[in-house]
Amino acid sequence: MLCLVLSDIHSNSEALKAVLDDASPVDQVWCLGDVVGYGPDPNGCVELLRAFPHRCIAGNHDWATLGKLDLRDFNPDARDANLWNRQELTPENLAYLEARPERLVEGEFTLIHGSPRYPIWEYIIYASTAQVNFQHFDTQICFAGHTHAPMIFRLGQEEGEEVCEAITPSVEGPISLGAERLIINPGSVGQPRDGDPRASYALLDTEAFTLEYRRVAYPVEKTQAHMMKHDLPLRLVLRLGYGW
Repeated sequence: MLCLVLSDIHSNSEALKAVLDDASPVDQVWCLGDVVGYGPDPNGCVELLRAFPHRCIAGNHDWATLGKLDLRDFNPDARDANLWNRQELTPENLAYLEARPERLVEGEFTLIHGSPRYPIWEYIIYASTAQVNFQHFDTQICFAGHTHAPMIFRLGQEEGEEVCEAITPSVEGPISLGAERLIINPGSVGQPRDGDPRASYALLDTEAFTLEYRRVAYPVEKTQAHMMKHDLPLRLVLRLGYGW
C-alpha cells in the first residue's frame, strides 16, 4: 500500500492541492493533525481530505478551533486565526474534526500529532525528547507532526545502551526503513518552518517498507492574498514566504 503521510495543513488549501497532485495516485492519506488553524480555507482543507480514503487524528489547533483547548495558551496571532477558523467552519466539518482521535495504530505504525507521550501538545524537537517517547508506543515506527519540520529520530544501540539519533532527511529518493525503531516527522504542508517555503510530505510504501520525502512548490501568493482578504494576522501571512 502506498500512503501519503502529511501533517499541519493549517487551512492552506493551495498547499494541500499541490501535495495531493504531486503524490497522486496513492492508496490512502494519513494526516497527523492540525488540518485547520492559521490559514484562510478551513472548509476547503477538510473537504479535500475527506474526498480521499484516509486516516486523520487530532492536532492542537484542531482542538483549539473546537474550543477543546484554552486559547489563552496560544500566541495572539494563533488565537485570532483559530477564532476566525471556528467561525468559518460548517457544522458538518466541525463535527468531522470533533470525531478525530488522539492516536491511531495502523499495523506497525502509530500516528499521533505531538508525541506518543502527550499526543496533542508535546513537541519532539530534540533527540533527548524523542528517546523518552520511544517508551510510549509499541509499534516499530511512529509518525508525528507538530514541529513543522521534517525529521527522523532513530533509536539504536551504542556500547550496550540505547541512544537516539536525529537525522535531517533529504529528498533524494526512497530510503529503507530497516528494522530499527523510528519516530518520523513528514514536515508541514501548510506552514513549513525549516526555511523552505515548499510544502513538505512523505510517501510510505508499506510493502517495500520505504519512505520518500518530497517538497512541492505551491502558489504561496494566492494563500497570502486570501489571508489578507480575511484580515488574518500579517505575521502569519508573511511567514509563508520564508518557510518559517
